[in-house]
Amino acid sequence: MPKPDQKPILVAAIAGAFGVRGEVRLKSFTENPAACLDYAPFVDKDGKPILHIKAARKIKGGMAVFADEISTREEAEAKKSTKLYALREKFAEPDEDDFYQSDLLGLRAEDKNGTPLGRIKAVVNYGASDLLEIIDTPGVDGSWNLPFTRAHVPLVDIAGGKVVLQGAETFFLDDKEDTSDAGGQA
Repeated sequence: MPKPDQKPILVAAIAGAFGVRGEVRLKSFTENPAACLDYAPFVDKDGKPILHIKAARKIKGGMAVFADEISTREEAEAKKSTKLYALREKFAEPDEDDFYQSDLLGLRAEDKNGTPLGRIKAVVNYGASDLLEIIDTPGVDGSWNLPFTRAHVPLVDIAGGKVVLQGAETFFLDDKEDTSDAGGQA
């Protein structure tokens, strides 16, 4: 198992078979879809090698690859949804104020006074900007999202295992606590 600071980084997933000769379709999570191949051979979340690429080509919606471990369409279909990670050593260190999403997962979320506000479950993006999905917030059922901006997240301390959130309470206040006067208008 890799050290926490050396966790493999998710770069792609097997989306299923492509054709009848054991080729698999990859869904890339890198900005340039073909760039995910730069990180092969792929490993599982524990760092164990699971997919060695023999040949690849660009196709609509991703990449199609032949791999040493897959020789039939049935084997390719059986691997559908397999997450493909790259070893951390294949990546450059991020610049200041840049972070790999995998480094943020599991960090404690606190306010500026150190009051626990939960922990980061995921980094999501629905088209406008990145959001932190926060879970385990005391008194809050489920999860809530906070924009991942300097205004809302003034401190990211990966070594310390935490992020500091500013004004987060307005994102998870229960409707019962809403003090605005709706005046009965719908």
